[in-house]
Amino acid sequence: QVQLVESGGGSVQPGGSLTLSCAASETIYTMGWYRQVPGKQRETVATITQNGRTYYADSVKGRFTISRDTAKNFVYLLMNSLKPEDTAVYYCNGRGIIGTEYWGQGRQVTVSS
Repeated sequence: QVQLVESGGGSVQPGGSLTLSCAASETIYTMGWYRQVPGKQRETVATITQNGRTYYADSVKGRFTISRDTAKNFVYLLMNSLKPEDTAVYYCNGRGIIGTEYWGQGRQVTVSS
């Protein structure tokens, strides 16, 4: 069973920065970050394939950067210019080439003055 272990996140004022990290127990083709607020569906934030192809939600383009260290099975999310509407629980996601999905336990990110 693939395991994803997240770290980082926390609380920051608007305009600040935070970084999330996720360690996978083995190499996964696509890794990414999703977020969820109470009462809403989980939404895609950013994904990155093993080949380095990235996708960003429109709401985070230009502010968030996803990267991965394939050799170490890590994926990172650097979040700059954070806004209150970025407040959510952020989940690391891994998706294998045949579609099997794995999830981390979630990390709280709170943006508030």
